[in-house]
Amino acid sequence: MKLNKRSIYIILVIVLTIAIDQISKVIVREHITLRTEINPGERIPVIGDAFIMMNVENTGAFLGMGSELNETLRIILLLILPILVLGFVLRHIFKDKSLDNWSLFAFASIIGGGIANVFDRIAFGKVTDFLFIDLGGVFRTGIFNLADLSVTTGMIILIFMSFKKKKTNE
Repeated sequence: MKLNKRSIYIILVIVLTIAIDQISKVIVREHITLRTEINPGERIPVIGDAFIMMNVENTGAFLGMGSELNETLRIILLLILPILVLGFVLRHIFKDKSLDNWSLFAFASIIGGGIANVFDRIAFGKVTDFLFIDLGGVFRTGIFNLADLSVTTGMIILIFMSFKKKKTNE
């Protein structure tokens, strides 16, 4: 298989997304005390109380959802299903030559972020989350990581691109 510029772009975005996420998690695991039920761990202000770093291990999915599921369901819903979906999306973006660069970037970011979190679940049995935003109660996130940010950013780009396409087709 000969790699063209488009394929290299897709692979590069995916690999960089995974690498940046995994490097950030290694740094967090090595340098920030883990938060547990017994130990509140470190809370490192990055921008006052609005943007904080901490080290939390998440056995579930987004915002800990699914952490209470039994082991079999967790494996199916948090490992097997995401791997299948990521595989189908990856196949789609390599085959669909009509996708613009923004959509390719968005899909590749989603795939990279998804792979990074699936890797954590396979390697560690949990995902390291460490970022928290609180804008004085106006906007507040759960604790997340850079893979989550990549997936969310990719989804937002895809939504904007679908509105843009819809507008140009009218």
